[in-house]
Amino acid sequence: MRDQRPPPLAASGPVDAPVPASRRNPDEVRVHGFNACIAVFNSRPHDVRKVYLTQARLDALKPVLAWCVQRKLGYRIVESADLDKLTQTQHHEGVCFEVRRRPLLSLSTLLAQLPRAPAPVLLVWLDGVGNPHNIGAVLRSAANFGVHGVILARESAAALSGAALRVAEGGAEAVPAAQTLPGEDVFGALRNADIAVAATVPRAGESLYATTLPKRVVFVLGAEGGGLPQALVDRAGVHLTIPGTGAVESLNVAASAAVMFGEYFRQQVAKPAQRR
Repeated sequence: MRDQRPPPLAASGPVDAPVPASRRNPDEVRVHGFNACIAVFNSRPHDVRKVYLTQARLDALKPVLAWCVQRKLGYRIVESADLDKLTQTQHHEGVCFEVRRRPLLSLSTLLAQLPRAPAPVLLVWLDGVGNPHNIGAVLRSAANFGVHGVILARESAAALSGAALRVAEGGAEAVPAAQTLPGEDVFGALRNADIAVAATVPRAGESLYATTLPKRVVFVLGAEGGGLPQALVDRAGVHLTIPGTGAVESLNVAASAAVMFGEYFRQQVAKPAQRR
């Protein structure tokens, strides 16, 4: 039987060592992890610039390779150890795409895209969160629970790396992301969009499970360890605490986000659906 696999456009074999960050195209990112790569291809295939994959991924990635052949984009079949070097991790799952970065929205653009009041809206605002794995986990939960968008401070936007996209398991393609600007009146913009600001605090806030959450709300989550700046907490109209046994001081930012998204979904999405 004739082999139906599309031929490589470049000879397969070892890849070069990772390009130093200073020489990398800042408009591109190396996305790795099977679900993350497939999500990019399904949502914006025109942004794929190059594909690296192991022999074991050939069948699963046939549509991607056919796309590459049709548009004369390069792909290479490499060893797993080569992908280790290219992605600087062993958690690449046999595939890596070089893709154009999805441009971050301005806050005003994100807010303009939201359903208008009184329709429910859920946003998440990450302040000072710089761990790519936590950001990726937040995006994965956000996609699962239908969060309308994520607002990122500069340090969080900088952490939208290939590692964050892998942990998001495709969620980064489903959740619009906006970056705040220095000095921008974020509270004023949210107020004009009829969105309440709910700061998460480890103690002394209203219990998440005993509170009727605002229909249009942004959950504000702070940096690992340091939490939210007090000035930001003071300006928030709602203060929420996730109750627990007290055996640990608090959940980390990714776990907190998942719990809060789930409770909002229960109150504003699942319950109304049951009443219809």
